[in-house]
Amino acid sequence: MFKQNLEKINYPETEQKILKFWEENKIFEKSISSRDENKTFTFYEGPPTANGKPGIHHVMARALKDLVCRYKTLQGYRVERKAGWDTHGLPVEIEVEKKLGIKHKSEIADYGIEKYNQACRSSVFEYLDLWEKMTTRMGYWVDLESAYITLDNKYIESVWWALKTLFDKGLIYKDYKIVPQDPKSETVLSSHELALGYRETKDPSVYVFFKIKNSDENFLVWTTTPWTLISNVALAVGPDVDYVKIKNNDKKFILAKERLSVVDGEYEILEEMKGSKLENTEYEQLLPYITPDKKAFYVTLGNFVSTGDGSGIVHIAPAFGQDDYELSKKYNLPMLQPVTRGGLFTDEITDFAGKFVKDADNDIIIKLKQEGKLFKKETIVHSYPFSWRHENVPVIYYARESWFIRTTSVADRMVELNKTINWQPPEVGSGRFG
Repeated sequence: MFKQNLEKINYPETEQKILKFWEENKIFEKSISSRDENKTFTFYEGPPTANGKPGIHHVMARALKDLVCRYKTLQGYRVERKAGWDTHGLPVEIEVEKKLGIKHKSEIADYGIEKYNQACRSSVFEYLDLWEKMTTRMGYWVDLESAYITLDNKYIESVWWALKTLFDKGLIYKDYKIVPQDPKSETVLSSHELALGYRETKDPSVYVFFKIKNSDENFLVWTTTPWTLISNVALAVGPDVDYVKIKNNDKKFILAKERLSVVDGEYEILEEMKGSKLENTEYEQLLPYITPDKKAFYVTLGNFVSTGDGSGIVHIAPAFGQDDYELSKKYNLPMLQPVTRGGLFTDEITDFAGKFVKDADNDIIIKLKQEGKLFKKETIVHSYPFSWRHENVPVIYYARESWFIRTTSVADRMVELNKTINWQPPEVGSGRFG
């Protein structure tokens, strides 16, 4: 009998009746005002971006949040929950740039910064009505009338307050760092964003001759980023690694003894030495587009050099690699960075000016072959990060001067406080955020 009655219920109609009752009788408002002001449960609504349509994942997240807030209300807590709208950041800019046909950040100035900002402001609430309808229809209790908006000066002021507090505590500093960058939006990616975009891809794997100064001998160097060779300023060898000088097809060159397998055909070992013996050996600039302002083009020692792949000799371009950058500080090496934040070669690289660096790889390889500097070209399949916001846009690692928060100095305290949080399920706190 009970089952038969359940089958007769019109659930959508019943839901509408309940929603109407809640609205007419101000049930949500009363659930707050009837509770003790001194017994509160704090809830922060993570603001969605209203320039995109709501999806099922938003419904799922809001159902969980609503469940917790209603449960605490049943326990007698006063649970105020203010809605919020995220009006800043890349989602807004990307959407506007698509509509305006802007393909590179440099085009924004041509369009007009004030006009661009206004277009962003107009875009942020494009789907506000859909969000409000979804919020009401699913029965999500949140105060939409007094919502906070991130473009409001009062909200922005609170962010500046937080930054000043961190600055006063000595937790904000300015530095150069090698960061993963989305060349399309010209923005740095967080480690979380970077992890979203890894996929298997093919890249060139090239072995290149670096000619030793005043000699007919060479260093054999391996790289999977030919475009960075233009910015080379040094080579790195492992101080305790065994290296050999060999003769192969009338060419003399040096590589790690453990990497002799990369040499095709017969060869003769002329000499063996430790990497430490090669330090400060000078060589000729491979692609002389730029004249450095400091001493460059000599061999350095790096403990990060491995013999697991390549030739056991690493080419150093401080503007495009973390190990390279750290080594440049130790040896006072120059930084050659003839690449825009959008990943395009600058005008001083005359043969490839205005070309996206990854698209120039093959042209650079052809140039090296024509100049007799290419030993071998192969293709490598490996996991590499791509932008999660744009299709088929590879991330580039790029030296940028910026402001950073010194989280390492408070890491122990953060871990300690994290243990006091009631994470559900527990593995979220100890795994993802632990």
